[in-house]
Amino acid sequence: MSLQAGIVGLPNVGKSTLFNALTAAGADSANYPFCTIEPNTGIVPVPDPRLARIHTLIASQKILPAVVEIVDIAGLVRGASKGEGLGNQFLGHIRAVDAILHVVRCFIDEDITHVEGSIDPLRDIETIDLELIFADMASLERRMDRYRKLARGRDKEAAFHLAVAQKLMATLEDGKPVRAGDWTEEEWVSIKAAQLITSKPVLFVCNVDEDSVSGNDMTATVAEHAAAVGAGVVIISGQIEAEISEIEDPEDRQVFLEDVGLAEPGLALLARSTYSLLGMQTYFTAGPKEIRAWTIKVGDKAPQAAGVIHTDFERGFIRAEVYSIDDLEVHKTEAALKSAGKLRVEGKEYVVKDGDVMHFRFNV
Repeated sequence: MSLQAGIVGLPNVGKSTLFNALTAAGADSANYPFCTIEPNTGIVPVPDPRLARIHTLIASQKILPAVVEIVDIAGLVRGASKGEGLGNQFLGHIRAVDAILHVVRCFIDEDITHVEGSIDPLRDIETIDLELIFADMASLERRMDRYRKLARGRDKEAAFHLAVAQKLMATLEDGKPVRAGDWTEEEWVSIKAAQLITSKPVLFVCNVDEDSVSGNDMTATVAEHAAAVGAGVVIISGQIEAEISEIEDPEDRQVFLEDVGLAEPGLALLARSTYSLLGMQTYFTAGPKEIRAWTIKVGDKAPQAAGVIHTDFERGFIRAEVYSIDDLEVHKTEAALKSAGKLRVEGKEYVVKDGDVMHFRFNV
């Protein structure tokens, strides 16, 4: 599924360094503002140990993990909503993604300049948040003007969208992002159509130095703020991740991780957290050609899951054969699972669970 998460933040907080390590896309991470003019995009695998568990019992030529599309968006500055820096371009890029990874600088390094002249994570978060709120307010003004004209002609749909926009504006004027509001399902349809930046879910990514991979006073402050606004938080050292990405030998990489006190690369946690932030989950298919993780939305039913493989699978869906990895490890083969009654046959109303292994039957 073509869902995207955009990496945003002030200049020189480590966005491009993290992006390079995450995607090996080679985005320029020079030490000056606006080095990233156009957004760089990379496809990032989501680490999932369940793939290896399946592979130990089902021989296959390939293993294909789920992926997340990450967009590296150039740094915003104070006044971006009014066109300061290259704000208008960047805000347009942010509007196009599904979720926001807000990178916050939580390290001190006198050799790396800060656009505000000092290190203050909460001030930096507030700067970005306010610029996004101002940008949404400007967008809503244009939306309200359009629907006011239509509503005068007694267009009921236009009147509804206008009423929602007015509620949204009141929320933003209180200094709150759209995602902090209490909206009905119908209102959310209108909000999504408006493509408001502050309606998108946010994950704060604390970029720390090599000595703070377990956190520091600054990350604690960000975590407290994240909890207050209902956002997630991940702590990562961009410098360490950059070094890890350059180590090709798996054993050498593991030794390096142990030396710096990490069980796994921080980017593995970031990829999984991003996947979860987007409201996605995984099901698997397994056979001699490939074992593959497929991305679906939480709550999707079996035909929708089949449609991710091919639209014909959804249109011609008959049934799904489903089993769990735990049961596979107990019974060892799919034939044994069937004999033990652990391979279930599910119909069109089956809500797919995260981690299901599935085969689909369909008419072409």
